[in-house]
Amino acid sequence: MLDFLAEHQLYIVMIIVLMIWAGFLVYLFRLDGRISKLEQSVKK
Repeated sequence: MLDFLAEHQLYIVMIIVLMIWAGFLVYLFRLDGRISKLEQSVKK
């Protein structure tokens, strides 16, 4: 297992960074949905 981690450090870092970006994008889309709902309730 340690050999795999030592040989593929770049891929592991890339996977972690992609997971962080994916989480950030999900957060932004959910936030956009909440803001849209608030805007609709204010317009009424």
